[in-house]
Amino acid sequence: MYCSACGTPMAPGLSFCNRCGMSLKETSNSKAGIVGAYLTAITIVGLGGLGLMLGGAMALKNGGQFHEELIGIFMFMIFMIVGIVELTLCRQLSRLNRSAEKKQSLPLPLPAGMPAELRSPQPRALGEPVQSVTENTTRTLEYSRSKPFEH
Repeated sequence: MYCSACGTPMAPGLSFCNRCGMSLKETSNSKAGIVGAYLTAITIVGLGGLGLMLGGAMALKNGGQFHEELIGIFMFMIFMIVGIVELTLCRQLSRLNRSAEKKQSLPLPLPAGMPAELRSPQPRALGEPVQSVTENTTRTLEYSRSKPFEH
């Protein structure tokens, strides 16, 4: 088993990654619940807005004796408000799906028994040691001291 965040091999039964601290418990049920909540909200807002737009227009026409121009403005304003709310909910749902796809599209490391050509490079815990600047300078000075002085 490998950590889905950093690719470190993990022992079975762990709840958190020893390297990056990522939770190894499945959270797929919570994602399905969130998606279902967004879809329910989109449906309720759409149907409620349609009912408000048509019912309000009928009430204004029959009960309020408003002119058709004012009823048209009322319907247009309700349509715009419901449309903006619908677009916002759809955008949030799209962001949620995109973030889930990014997490799923991470390449899983191949088992250690696979040839090196097939395995992707694994992230290293510590960076490569860098050569010391003073070490290189010291070697250069020693080389110049050992050379005979030329005029």
